[in-house]
Amino acid sequence: MADPGLYKKLYQILTWSTLAGLVITILLVLRTSPPPDIPIDRSAAARAEKKFEAADQAKASGQPSQVQLDRSELNSYLAENLEIPGQHPEAQTSGSAAQAPAARTGSANDPLSGIGGDEPTLEQVQSSVKDVKVDMEGDLVKAFVIFDFHGKDMSLELDGHLSAEGGFVRFDPVSGKLGSLPLPQSTLIAAVEKLMASPENREKLRLPPDINDIHIVNGQAVIDYK
Repeated sequence: MADPGLYKKLYQILTWSTLAGLVITILLVLRTSPPPDIPIDRSAAARAEKKFEAADQAKASGQPSQVQLDRSELNSYLAENLEIPGQHPEAQTSGSAAQAPAARTGSANDPLSGIGGDEPTLEQVQSSVKDVKVDMEGDLVKAFVIFDFHGKDMSLELDGHLSAEGGFVRFDPVSGKLGSLPLPQSTLIAAVEKLMASPENREKLRLPPDINDIHIVNGQAVIDYK
């Protein structure tokens, strides 16, 4: 006959192991990963603008054109053109800031709330984002996002392939981390699919009609115009 004390001991071991695993998972999620080291180049934004201007001139003359951006140029361009509340504190006092509370309703403070629930809108996701940095390696785009999760700053890292399909931006995730916790690829794919499921979100990812493709090549963002 088995010793009852043995069952009790096994139960205690399993209980404490489960608790320890839960604590470790929470600590990993709450531990913000370090952002990518993007070289600071004050002339990068100006270079990016000149490249786009040259592409516009080529299109105006009926010639195909292409824009290639390195990581400094891309991050500088995003910093100037993305409407991230945390990066533009002066916007909080402007007329458009009056709409900020409405943008943060529902699942606004949970970029991953689309998993197992209603799909969040891109405005809700954007409203919780405080910082974005993008690195590129080979044919991968590597996004690093700091977002507000119920008053707590958390980090999300996403690696994937960027492309154009049927006139829309397409992102295929290959790996990611929430804080320091690796996320299964199936979870990432489900999150992206849910985010892109609604017609409203999909329409916001429509590319301008003159863009033929967008992808990452040799660590640079390449935009091909028709």
